[in-house]
Amino acid sequence: MKYTTIPNTDIKVSKICLGTMTFGEQNSEAEGHEQMDYALANGVNFFDTAELYSVPARAETYGATEKIIGTWLKKTGNRDKVVIASKIAGAGPYTAHIRSNGFAKEALISAVEGSLQRLQTDYIDLYQLHWPERGVNCFGLRDYPYQTAAKEAENHLEILETLKDLKKQGKIRSIGLSNETPWGTMKYLQTAKDHDLPRMSTIQNSYSLIHRAYEYGMSEVSLREDIGLLVYSPLGFGVLSGKYLNGQMPEDSRVKLFPNYNRYSSPQSEKAVSAYQKIAEKHGMTLAEMSLAFINQLPFVTSNIIGASKMSQLKENIGSIHIDLSEEIISEINHVHALMPNPAP
Repeated sequence: MKYTTIPNTDIKVSKICLGTMTFGEQNSEAEGHEQMDYALANGVNFFDTAELYSVPARAETYGATEKIIGTWLKKTGNRDKVVIASKIAGAGPYTAHIRSNGFAKEALISAVEGSLQRLQTDYIDLYQLHWPERGVNCFGLRDYPYQTAAKEAENHLEILETLKDLKKQGKIRSIGLSNETPWGTMKYLQTAKDHDLPRMSTIQNSYSLIHRAYEYGMSEVSLREDIGLLVYSPLGFGVLSGKYLNGQMPEDSRVKLFPNYNRYSSPQSEKAVSAYQKIAEKHGMTLAEMSLAFINQLPFVTSNIIGASKMSQLKENIGSIHIDLSEEIISEINHVHALMPNPAP
């Protein structure tokens, strides 16, 4: 395994992070425990979750993923061996069953307390804002919705002041963003600087060979402001495994089970995926291995969040850390990207 450090902290994390949002829906508690056992045994010390999980978000499974991680921590006694990241859900239709006050002080305190209880731990290593309260172009929305975006943005000052109190109490160690934009990220960083408040260390946004929009503005913010990217959906809901090519639709796959998870499944995406698969085959790799290895070597990436519903997928994904792509392969990948840039929104 390779390791890095969450920016502006002393928290050492593996370059591969175990995403857990399938625990409690596609994966049982026993299967979740098996995944965590295997990940830790193979050097993965970083687990990412959220109060919203498992997905798709439903009142019946709210907090289920954190509970499964919590029972594993209690059973194994491995709390000091792993770094746990979680998130508070932002306002919106996904969270009607959770709360209605977004990132208000009371909401943040309640969310942290709830996660600590479910995780059966005294602290969360990295606490993230799952998505902005204001309207932005995330979750498959390509363009900024300027016609309908709220004029008021988050109360950045109150949010950071509340997170500072939670840090002081020892309940969280570091803080991060998710599904954010360059403006939102810089606003948090500037507010922290102006008021001597905790600084956002990471941002968790989607990135994959078919969705490289992070490079348009956020990658420069990451590099110049030292805020590390935690990549989610690096395989585009499994699309970059190639298993959906030529009309295939495995019965137990995520897109088959949840048809509205079609963000990465456009005809344009399939053309790009087919081209990327030819490159992987030419160089003796699976498409999933190449897709993950490309992300692992990016200078603005702190950790690559992989997720799997099967152990075979998990082993392949973790194994990608041992693959170094040559300049020739990267050049071929970038050639496809130039011809078909960001086919998925």
